[in-house]
Amino acid sequence: MPKWKSRDVHGKGAFIMNIATVGLDLAKSVMQVHAVNSQGEIVVRKQLRRANVLRYFATLEPCVIGMEACASSHYRGRELTKLGHTVRLIAPQFVRPYVKSNKTDAADAEAICEAITRPNMRFVPLKTQAQQTVRFCRDNDGRSNEWMYIGLLT
Repeated sequence: MPKWKSRDVHGKGAFIMNIATVGLDLAKSVMQVHAVNSQGEIVVRKQLRRANVLRYFATLEPCVIGMEACASSHYRGRELTKLGHTVRLIAPQFVRPYVKSNKTDAADAEAICEAITRPNMRFVPLKTQAQQTVRFCRDNDGRSNEWMYIGLLT
């Protein structure tokens, strides 16, 4: 019988295989992870609490992580990039065609994982903190709200 070499990264017998692509569905308190290896086989399907997301991805080898583009995805993307991962943000309307069943967090994470592997997919650029701050400081007419901007600078 062959002896398989694996690392018990998370303890308690949870072995992480060769993860190539991760779909991460963001939510308020619980995030859904769907990971596949380079052959497209499902390796991980799990939920993570908000506080454990960065700790979990810090234990993984660098891989491609996809998320739906929203305000919090830019922050998460910057933090995951610092850990060495490649982050790709997708507009929600481009993820929807890849959802195979009813809309659940697990189905969304799987659809995101599938969508980021497509060669012609259009991705949303990751915003810096300064870009997000400037966007936050504009009112509905697209004009800069100088008073709010001055308040953030002081």
